[in-house]
Amino acid sequence: MATRRRLGGVDPFGQSFVPSPAAAAALAARAGAHYKWSSAPARAAVSRSPLPAAAARRHPRASSPVTTGTPDLVDFNWDALGFQLIPTDFMYLMRCSSDGVFTKGELVPYGPIELNPAAAVLNYGQGLLEGLRAHRKEDGSILLFRPHENALRMRIGADRLCMPAPSVEQFVEAVKLTVLANKRWVPPTGKGSLYIRPQLIGSGAILGVAPAPQYTFIVFVCPVGHYFKDGLSPISLLTEEEYHRAAPGGTGDIKTIGNYASVVSAQRRAKEKGHSDVLYLDSVHNKFVEEVSSCNIFMVKDNVISTPLLTGTILPGITRKSVIGIAQSLGFQVDQIGIFIYLQFLSC
Repeated sequence: MATRRRLGGVDPFGQSFVPSPAAAAALAARAGAHYKWSSAPARAAVSRSPLPAAAARRHPRASSPVTTGTPDLVDFNWDALGFQLIPTDFMYLMRCSSDGVFTKGELVPYGPIELNPAAAVLNYGQGLLEGLRAHRKEDGSILLFRPHENALRMRIGADRLCMPAPSVEQFVEAVKLTVLANKRWVPPTGKGSLYIRPQLIGSGAILGVAPAPQYTFIVFVCPVGHYFKDGLSPISLLTEEEYHRAAPGGTGDIKTIGNYASVVSAQRRAKEKGHSDVLYLDSVHNKFVEEVSSCNIFMVKDNVISTPLLTGTILPGITRKSVIGIAQSLGFQVDQIGIFIYLQFLSC
């Protein structure tokens, strides 16, 4: 006998979510009308399993539990999961008026958004993005990896681009609600993770280089496997001598959307030569190691771990910060220094 469950959501911190009518209708259609959204605060929510009391009382900054139990998963070949876009059920939207105050966000069906062709993000690149993941534990609970750090980094980037930004609390709540609404897309333990993409864009129309009159905060999610096709196996990097990722005084230390379009050419050239990605050098001396196209880099020798010093041209990665802290706690010496390489040219 089929049972009807009230959908909505409650996380361990007592927050409830109710989707927009359009989102509720979309889920009902996808679920074959087995689920029904309710405007009342959810009690049973997405899982009948009770939340651990300890999880309900804490508010950790390193990893935040989102929910528990063993929810139904989508019918998907998780063993074949790669790193590509897979549309999920819902995304989160929150808008900001010209006075800098964000409206209450809502969950809506995942899909295209409407933008004016004069939007600041389209014409002048006024936009930021973040990236973090949700992982499923063996008991079915879902963990977020340091979402507060992503929220803080977005606020720093927004200040640099003259954009209002969601508060840390608004950011984390949006991430948690989006994960809860798409929890059936969180891969089983060991099969991958749910990639979370928060975005802040200048969505208002403007002609001329100036801050946009309106802004939109978006969160969408996607199940992913390893970023590189060989997983955790060693990869080959091509040292880039012609193109540079960032310059002093620029935006290399924030996660602005323009930082990524500029690496595509060098990345494609590296892959054509059989390499997995590009290792970028500094733009002044062309010899100091900075980072890879989409991640920081570490070098290990014996008990010493070295990583490039943050000088304003390197993104202060959250994984980087975490690795440094863990390595030091395990007794490794971590040096944040300028690392230079020798390029030897041979004539044929």
